[in-house]
Amino acid sequence: MAVGLAMVVGTIGIVVPVLPGLFLVWAASAVWALAEQGRTAWVVLAVTTLLYAAGLVTQYTVPGRRLREAGIGMKVAVLALVAGMAGFFVVPVLGAPLFFVGSIYLMSRVQLGGHAQAWGATKHAVRAIGLSIGIELLTAFAIMTTWVIGVVLVR
Repeated sequence: MAVGLAMVVGTIGIVVPVLPGLFLVWAASAVWALAEQGRTAWVVLAVTTLLYAAGLVTQYTVPGRRLREAGIGMKVAVLALVAGMAGFFVVPVLGAPLFFVGSIYLMSRVQLGGHAQAWGATKHAVRAIGLSIGIELLTAFAIMTTWVIGVVLVR
């Protein structure tokens, strides 16, 4: 019961960036496996660990590639991430996406020289954020499904 609740909290943490959501979902499956200590539990832990690792890699590579294709360089993306982290503390929860998107727009406007180009780059950045969240949610659901299958097999 507590493992399932931790997974739900972790999934909420993906959408509302207050907690390290995907990590919590994976960690809950690891705690369950350590408590069960059976063959099925270890298989579940191995599968969820592989899913977690694949989700992390995909979460950063796919949106990053899309940002580069839209003309948003690595320097702009890194500075926007830093601004997003700072924004999280300035305006809790909402500050992270606002500062991230705002900094993408401002830096793109300086680099590209106009509103239309900067707005296009900003729209690509927002889509990349949505894609990243979607990948993270799908990974969390895959981990939770694997855990549920493991629980059913253990019982």
